[in-house]
Amino acid sequence: MAPLTTGTTPAAPGTATNRFLVRAGALSAGLVALGSLLGLVRDLLVAALFGASGDTDAFLVAWTVPETVSPLLVEGTMALVMVPAFGRALAAAGDARRHHPAVDDVVAATFARIVAVLIVVGGLVVAFAPWLVDALAPGLAHRDVAVDCMRLVSVTVPLIGVAGYMSAALRSHGHFGPPAAIYLAYNVGIIGSIGLGHSAFGVRGAAAGLSVGAAFMVLVQLGPYLRHVGLPPLAWRRSGLVALGAFVPVGGYTLLRQAQVFVERYLAAPLEPGTISHLNYAQKVAQVPLTLSAMAAAVTFPILARSVAAGRRDEARRRMETDLLVIGAVALLATAFLATFAPAVVALLFQRGEFGPEDTAATAAIMRVYVLGLLGQAMVDLLCRSYFTRERPSWLPAAAMTAGLLATAVLAAWLVRPWGAAGIALANAAGITLTGVLLAGSARGRLPSAPGRAVYARLALLLVPTAATVAAGALLREPLAGWPPPVAVAVGGVASVAIFAGVVAAGWWLTRARRGVA
Repeated sequence: MAPLTTGTTPAAPGTATNRFLVRAGALSAGLVALGSLLGLVRDLLVAALFGASGDTDAFLVAWTVPETVSPLLVEGTMALVMVPAFGRALAAAGDARRHHPAVDDVVAATFARIVAVLIVVGGLVVAFAPWLVDALAPGLAHRDVAVDCMRLVSVTVPLIGVAGYMSAALRSHGHFGPPAAIYLAYNVGIIGSIGLGHSAFGVRGAAAGLSVGAAFMVLVQLGPYLRHVGLPPLAWRRSGLVALGAFVPVGGYTLLRQAQVFVERYLAAPLEPGTISHLNYAQKVAQVPLTLSAMAAAVTFPILARSVAAGRRDEARRRMETDLLVIGAVALLATAFLATFAPAVVALLFQRGEFGPEDTAATAAIMRVYVLGLLGQAMVDLLCRSYFTRERPSWLPAAAMTAGLLATAVLAAWLVRPWGAAGIALANAAGITLTGVLLAGSARGRLPSAPGRAVYARLALLLVPTAATVAAGALLREPLAGWPPPVAVAVGGVASVAIFAGVVAAGWWLTRARRGVA
């Protein structure tokens, strides 16, 4: 297939123009938006066909495997280690775009070893599936279904790993379209498998679809990867541009980040059947705005890594500050909107088939609490990049994430009895916010791309339009309660964006006016 570039010759990351960044970001955001839309269609299909039941809980416990592997090997470790590694190789090669020996050295030093490790891990998932299910969700009602599904998804481990490797290589070479299309391909495979196999195989057909989707993630990048990077050399080489030990601190951080989901499912398993499903649906919807906005940051990450490698500290810091403000604003706007209109959003998306009004109420109650951690999630996902752009990644993100995970586990164990799933969601929000604060405090004075103190003050000022949006939404919520969900969501969304943007614009105008007077 033809490479999905921005339509122009890819710019070298170190010299990327604003026009190239805008076009690459727009293409990536568009493809990710389509992928996220299909992800919603996938979740709607699962909800309509299977509802929120013991079977869906079992399926979601097995889904923990690709849910862990995907952030670890696509957005997380593979990107945070391999993008800087390929960037250093291309810098050494004078920004050559294809098949340079320096790039071959990186591939030869990493690809075969990584794939071999991932195949072994996939085999271990098959062998220890019953133990994994018991460890993740003790007391699960449909344990046998979860074990079957766990074995069916085991092949996603090496497939998603290869897809993540290709993604890092292509993004480093300035080709952002194929990496952005991987979740579109992933969800096409899942939806097709569910449609073909749900009547005969139930949720086991959906589990098989996860592996089919992972294969599609590789196929959508295969042609562009072969053209711009090439097949891995047959001989294993040792390269000074990347050490496999660099994966350890990044992988530790990513696994700790994903372990928040483990805590949630462990504590939710003994609750009413369907609780894990309610938590999952609430999280998937709440994270859509962050997924779309973070894709722009994925486009700028190779530029950030190259700026750090070249010693351009001011350029790297400005890049981080811009990303933090933009994605922080998106997170706060999403928080205000979903905290107010969660019932209408859930009813619009999920309430059909086996997913009834009780499921809507339970999912909306969780979502209203879960969104309190969206800003913390945005800060963690962005700030960790500053720690991993160096040749020797730092252990500080893993340490901060450990503190956040401990806070999540302790609070969730304490709050689950009085508040149930909402208590688990609140603990999640508190833990990830603590991690973000720790990363922000530790970065100052340690990292060349650490945001300045002023950007956090500007981020704090965005709490004013957030509060105004919540207050206005509270006034609209009752009048819109009797309206059809599509209308209520549309009116609430337009009003939320208008109020948030209006208050931001008013604050900007007042600031300029005061400076003019001064």
